[in-house]
Amino acid sequence: ARGRAAVGAAAAPPSEWRGADLKKLGTCVAIAAALWFCPAPAGVTPKAWHLFALFVGTITGIITTPLPLGAVAMMGLGASTLTRTLTFKEAFSAFSSEIPWLIALAFFLAEGFIKTGLGNRIAYLIVRAFGKTTLGLTYSLVASEALLAPAIPSVAARAGGIFMPLAKALCLACGSDPEKGTERLMGAYVMKVLFQCTTISSSMFITAMAANPLAVNLASNAIGQTISWGQWALAASVPGIVCLLSVPLILYVLYPPEMKDSPEAPAKAQEELDKLGPMSTNEKIMAVTLAITVGLWVFGSSIGIGNVAAALAGVSILLTTGIVTWKECLSKNAAWDTYIWFAALIAMAGCLSKFGFISWLSDQVVAVLGTLGLPWQGSFALIVLIYFYSHYLFASGAAHIGAMYTAFLSVAVANYGIGSAPPIFSQNYNTLQDWYKLGGILSVFYLAVWLGIGGAWWKFLGLW
Repeated sequence: ARGRAAVGAAAAPPSEWRGADLKKLGTCVAIAAALWFCPAPAGVTPKAWHLFALFVGTITGIITTPLPLGAVAMMGLGASTLTRTLTFKEAFSAFSSEIPWLIALAFFLAEGFIKTGLGNRIAYLIVRAFGKTTLGLTYSLVASEALLAPAIPSVAARAGGIFMPLAKALCLACGSDPEKGTERLMGAYVMKVLFQCTTISSSMFITAMAANPLAVNLASNAIGQTISWGQWALAASVPGIVCLLSVPLILYVLYPPEMKDSPEAPAKAQEELDKLGPMSTNEKIMAVTLAITVGLWVFGSSIGIGNVAAALAGVSILLTTGIVTWKECLSKNAAWDTYIWFAALIAMAGCLSKFGFISWLSDQVVAVLGTLGLPWQGSFALIVLIYFYSHYLFASGAAHIGAMYTAFLSVAVANYGIGSAPPIFSQNYNTLQDWYKLGGILSVFYLAVWLGIGGAWWKFLGLW
């Protein structure tokens, strides 16, 4: 019996490894170590260079994700303090910053928005009113998504939790099913437009995407310029609206649906509204809470109320009324994970600036641009192009902004990728070739709108 037990024990399968992806983690460590032991360039202190090495290793981890982002960020801070590159106070300085708290609180507000069903109700009402044609249906989805963008800080949550399921249900109701080979009937067009417009709406509000507050904080650290929620929304409004109105029409020409009418969509939306029934008390409370919070985000600065105070007011109402419980807030892993890696990146980037590395890097890029003999407009355009298309190298907007935003912003001032893609693309309505080809074409349009129309709008606002 003991022999059989021993044989059984020997034959037992090994336990599954639950730790980090050691190959990816090893790559991060190797890159950081290689930079660490390289001599610091002239004009850069050893301390600044060592922090840069650790920062690059951390960013590599955020791109490759050998562990969840929060864990990668904590390891980066751990390495910074263990090597005495940063003090504890420096490493954790950003954990008291407003921006990480703002984005975490916005996740809690989004929990109430989704939990009460108010988000779905608004989307269905718009589809019922405007969804009789494929183009009208698409515009109704775009409008709904843009309307909810300021209230839901995760573009992946908006796309995956609300609009992708809604769009797929509507497409299937109209007979567009990739499993039956009818994806081009309307689903391919609708899904591609929906994805593109999530990227636009995510750029229109600070709280529409988790990476936006990081850009605000980095801008504040790099050039001392604070951007309020209202300032961001006002500056982005004109180019953003132009893009939201134009993209469905552009794709209607370049990637047309075979079905031009969608009479089933309003009926499907009404069916879902009937299931929801009359507007509940919780939905009404959520609507009032959202109105108060967004109103304070827009106008609060005029009466001395900051963005975090406004978000705290909204969350307090939801906690008091039981719309959201504290236990649910504690269980929002995405909120706390985002809070941690946001604060870690802000702290490391802030210290890079404090130690003089960002100003040194800016001077190097300015010197290179100076050899090209370009006017400031040409230099600025070149910086924007490099920054814009470098996003293809990154798996997330946050990684892109954390790695490149501060340095490129410093150069611009001195001298003058996204969570909605996986849930939408995974529905198999679009081929990879179409996805990239159309994205490339639209990228040129986006640059023209934001630099052309946006630039003129910002000039009118007195921003330059």
